[in-house]
Order: sequence, then structure tokens, then C-alpha cells
Amino acid sequence: MSPNAPLRALPQGFRDEERDLKKAGISNWGQLRDLTDQNLSRLVATGRSTARNLKRLRGIAELVCCLELAPADAALLMHAGFATIAAIASSSPQEITNRTGRLERQLGSGRAPVVDLAIAKQWIREAKARQTTN
Repeated sequence: MSPNAPLRALPQGFRDEERDLKKAGISNWGQLRDLTDQNLSRLVATGRSTARNLKRLRGIAELVCCLELAPADAALLMHAGFATIAAIASSSPQEITNRTGRLERQLGSGRAPVVDLAIAKQWIREAKARQTTN
């Protein structure tokens, strides 16, 4: 997904953050990714956002922008313990499929796992490529 893709319909747990980001003029994933810790602190001080949630959203934005993932895929990876490009690059496809599948089962989504070995391999390949270009 492009860094210029608009922030839309963030998960319900991020309602306050979504409102505060919009009020601050943050309207796309690239702007969210580029927020500094100082910017985040200012948002927490002036709104109802929590630092923890804003840092999670910034991490999701990093995966969305750098690996061109859908926000839902980036959130799944983050909550499964793959919060950085380095973590993804150093993982095995089996580890990613196991942990994301386990998380989905724990959440009780009832849907088939969205991450298979082919998708995990692609994400790892992109993460490794991203590491060599930075």
C-alpha cells in the first residue's frame, strides 16, 4: 500500500487515536509513519490518544509503507510478534504462518488463516530487500 494511502476505518480499539490524528492533520499512512516521539507525546497531551496505541499505529504504518502491506496484514503481523521489518526478515515462513494462524484462532475469527507459506515467503523476501536498501 502506498504511503499516501488514506487512513481509513482504523480498528475500533483506535477510535480516539483516529480522531486525534485527523484533528492533527494526519491523513495518510506515510504521515503517521513519520511522526516523531515528540509528535506522539503532543498528541497524547492534547487529545484522548494513548502513547501505546499511537506507537502501535506507527509500527503498523511502517509495515504498510515499507512492505506495501494492507493495514489488516500489518496489524496481524504486529500483534503476532513481528513488529519490525528486521523481525520479519529474520523469521522463517513456517514461523510466520504458525504465529499468525495461532493469533487468528485465539481471536476466534472463524475464518480460514489469511497467511500461507507463499505469502509469508513473499513478506520475508520484501523485508530482506528493504533491509539491504536502507
